[in-house]
Amino acid sequence: MTRVITYGTYDLLHFGHIKLLERAKALGDYLIVGVTSDDFDMTRGKINVQQPLMERIEALQRTGLADEIIVEEYDGQKIDDIRRFNVDIFTVGSDWEGKFDYLNEYCKVIYLPRTEGVSSSEVRAEQRKIRMGFVGDYESRILVKYYNECKYVNGIEISGVYARNKDIKNILGSSDIYITQDFSDFLKRCDAIYVLSHPSEHYEQIKEAIAQGVHILCESPIALKEEQFKELNELAKIKNVVLMNSIKTAYSTAYYRLLLLVKSGRIGDIISIDTTCTSIQEVDDKKYAWNSICLWGPTALLPIVQILGTEYLNINIVSRLSNDDFDQFTKIDFLYTHATATLKVGRGIKSEGEMIISGTKGYIYVPAPWWKTDYFEIRYENSSDNRRYFYPLEGEGIRYELVDFVKTINTGIESAYISSDVSGAICRVMDSFYKKENFVEI
Repeated sequence: MTRVITYGTYDLLHFGHIKLLERAKALGDYLIVGVTSDDFDMTRGKINVQQPLMERIEALQRTGLADEIIVEEYDGQKIDDIRRFNVDIFTVGSDWEGKFDYLNEYCKVIYLPRTEGVSSSEVRAEQRKIRMGFVGDYESRILVKYYNECKYVNGIEISGVYARNKDIKNILGSSDIYITQDFSDFLKRCDAIYVLSHPSEHYEQIKEAIAQGVHILCESPIALKEEQFKELNELAKIKNVVLMNSIKTAYSTAYYRLLLLVKSGRIGDIISIDTTCTSIQEVDDKKYAWNSICLWGPTALLPIVQILGTEYLNINIVSRLSNDDFDQFTKIDFLYTHATATLKVGRGIKSEGEMIISGTKGYIYVPAPWWKTDYFEIRYENSSDNRRYFYPLEGEGIRYELVDFVKTINTGIESAYISSDVSGAICRVMDSFYKKENFVEI
């Protein structure tokens, strides 16, 4: 029996995929198809994948061409698979010619001609013709990052910027981009918007965008009051509009892996979570600048509510206010039924920006800046059991977030990265801060 193996992402399975699989099948008697996992795709820079792993596997199964389907999860797995399955022929499309010649040591390598004129990238681009606009200019350094990362995502067309800063063209490095101070006119040009205006403006702007049928990716927090978030969330459902929370840390492969390890019980029951996010940045006008709790609070909250849940029993807030509600530093303690959590955020102080998740068997340590997670450690009482995990992070997670936003618009399925419950919990904490519930000023 001649055993053949091939690999691919098989996103949005199309005619070209099927023809390639048919050619691979004809090379032998038994065809093994390796499907790359979501995480492995991200580490290889394939950020435009639209279907999760199980959907891609099910589509392959329906073709009836694969005798066996496996999942590719790590570098070097091809050699392991060839040995494990006693493979005679490795085959892949001719666009990879020469790339896998090293496998000739283990089996015969054959490069097959691809079907011209069709690719997953073209299919994805055809599906997504989204005119993307940007709202706000108070935190221009963040706006520039999102503006630049859009270039890596197929099918997004930047339609313009709603901003008060007349110098925004120079800041973005684009002389021909459309700039306006007329929000209603701006929305007419957009299918979707990224909102980076001051948090106090989010509610009204999002509400108007929903009414116009425009999809929204909003830099967290979506609203400063829990009731406002609930209202916007319901309106979005009624209008069939995507309202997505933007926290780029959620799209770090290392962070996602960390969550899976925690939930698998690798460090036992979680007893405590401590997160710190601080920065010292010059603020010219505190009326328009984001304060500490808005700038860093959602990021620091993310692992707490995703791991321990959104239903905490008690919250205590300690804050140093420099002007009205502009906090230079805020510390929040949460009490859960069987756990506790603490976050520290600051825009005007500097501290070690690390995260520690403590469990009954061990703990996870993520060094500063933990919110740009590409490395973490699991540590145990016996240090010989310690493990280190490394995952590359491209574009701070922004491009993956943009891909997920587009995918959510196209499918109508809620993002798996940040649930509406988590977004609501973040708004609830903002509500407590501004109402000064269980609040001590220092």
